[in-house]
Amino acid sequence: MDFAGKDKATYVKETFNSIAGRYDLMNSLMSLGMDKRWRRLAVQKVGAKPGMHILDVCCGTGQLSMEIGNVVGPEGNVTGLDFSQKMLEVAEKSLRQVSNPAHIRFIQGNAMELPFPDNSFDGATVGWGLRNLPDLRQGLREMARTVKPGGKVVSLDMAKPSLLGFKQAYWLYFDKLVPLMGKVWARKASAYQYLHDSAREFPAQEELARIFTECGLKDVSFNNLAGGVVAIVSGKKP
Repeated sequence: MDFAGKDKATYVKETFNSIAGRYDLMNSLMSLGMDKRWRRLAVQKVGAKPGMHILDVCCGTGQLSMEIGNVVGPEGNVTGLDFSQKMLEVAEKSLRQVSNPAHIRFIQGNAMELPFPDNSFDGATVGWGLRNLPDLRQGLREMARTVKPGGKVVSLDMAKPSLLGFKQAYWLYFDKLVPLMGKVWARKASAYQYLHDSAREFPAQEELARIFTECGLKDVSFNNLAGGVVAIVSGKKP
């Protein structure tokens, strides 16, 4: 993958800063409006309940954080962390439209070195974020470290469909149409070419589940969504 002579972390930060204002619109367009339902399923998978404190890593514009907030309620807390200031600015703007925002906070930080003590959260989520990390395993270990024993770590991300015919049509769509949509709607075709390339290189859901186990999580499973285009992978901290 070409990072234009930059390290991955710098390239990713600059890329997401550049598309922050149109990121939610593009997500909705690319997913045909299914992204909201996928986030709700991820919230269910992490086991969020009223009163819980959940961490949302690589929170971006905060859409998953706010879905979690709807479940944990005012007696709970949600901490969304991202390293892109522009994405967090969009998250804060969206948060001001939430009826009870006091229990949701967004902070800028590094997923490779989460600024929280061990066993701080009842669960942790990451939506479309693991593939952007310079070290996927380190990111997972950090999430597991900050989750209490018995808590879940949940990833919602692109996956790899295997059905013959559908698989080829999907990658053709992602390779040709998504960058074109990025050029038209977000005025940044290169950013959406990166999304295609990063999805190509990201481990398939079966392999990601094995990495979860390798990082010390147990009872690991994955659930395919939209024919395996997207998958939720989850594991529990012993």
